[in-house]
Amino acid sequence: MLKIGLTGGIASGKSVVAARLKERGAVLVDADALAREVVEPGTEGLQRIAAEFGDGVLARDGRLDRPKLGALVFGNPERLAVLNGIVHPLVRARAAALVAAAHDDAVVVQDIPLLVETGQGSDFHLVVVVDAPEDIRLQRMLEHRGMTEDAARSRMAAQAMREDRLAAADVVLDNSGTVQDLLGQVDRLWDHRLLPFTRNLAAGARAERNRGPVLVPADPLWPQQAERLMNRIAKALPAEHRDALRLDHIGSTAVPGLDAKDIIDLQLTVPDLDVADALAPALAAAGFPVVPGIHSDTPHPGHHGREDWQKRFHANADPARDVNLHVRAAGSAGWRFALCFRDWLRADPAAAAEYLALKRRLAAAHSNDGSTVGYADAKEDWFTAAAAPLERWAERSGWQAPSSVS
Repeated sequence: MLKIGLTGGIASGKSVVAARLKERGAVLVDADALAREVVEPGTEGLQRIAAEFGDGVLARDGRLDRPKLGALVFGNPERLAVLNGIVHPLVRARAAALVAAAHDDAVVVQDIPLLVETGQGSDFHLVVVVDAPEDIRLQRMLEHRGMTEDAARSRMAAQAMREDRLAAADVVLDNSGTVQDLLGQVDRLWDHRLLPFTRNLAAGARAERNRGPVLVPADPLWPQQAERLMNRIAKALPAEHRDALRLDHIGSTAVPGLDAKDIIDLQLTVPDLDVADALAPALAAAGFPVVPGIHSDTPHPGHHGREDWQKRFHANADPARDVNLHVRAAGSAGWRFALCFRDWLRADPAAAAEYLALKRRLAAAHSNDGSTVGYADAKEDWFTAAAAPLERWAERSGWQAPSSVS
């Protein structure tokens, strides 16, 4: 099951996107509709709201008078937080029941206006944000919803900042143009990302990578993307293992300013590889299936035993975001090298420049390959030669491997 969190600021066009995804075959779970359902007459939600805010928020027919309640909470963060504390848990429970009832091969889209505000992003394989500039959204509220400017701005202020929503997004749909432009973006997302992602999840297979190495300029958003991915992975792991695990952003995309292949490398630290194997189903369900046949890294000088370089290797099922997930035992040579090498390149501009020159030369030499295997293998001699200066830097700087728990 592919789980998508859909959100956007008020008047962003989120409802148009939700309707289109439902037309294409998604199972839609609408938080706004559920928020109305859980406060219908006779429900626990309505009883608690009346007890907290008074019977004045009830209409003559016993239903919730939403304008009266809105007047009490919008512009009043403390009262709004109380209301959210009543409604949100009830909505989440109802949404969870609907998701559990969906088929295993479904694309489930949860339409959640306050997804970012309530910190639910890591519950989903992808977060889709429908975006439009604030001035456009304000104009829509004035023209199409009959709101006053003060009321519209108050509603906008009660939601997350636009920058915070964009930072939480795996996918941004731009709704500053026409409805047809927006629908076209939704269709492309469905056809080229969501459906292949769903098929890969069902098959327990990584997304295809049929291309040679392509270096791109350093992207300042790589650390932010890595953080989202690590939060998602951590949330998906069984609770009994979380306290003994650590996730780190490693590799070239973790070194600021270093050009790299647009592949996020992550390291999951485990107590031992038996735990790694036990976690494989949860990682696959989160979108990171194990890649068969890769059981170790190439040993480097000083630690020649291949057993000290063993690992499990997982990769992304998402066709639009390449991720390598290396699962290594705490204290192993491969685990230590990944962290020390990253920190060395961060601290030593000369070493980073030398490594970049190597990467550029080898990327050009292997540009016509159908994979990055030849490129990776060709770097091993440099890694062997770099082992000694890396260790000298570690000793000189006092570098120590971090705690195995994070």
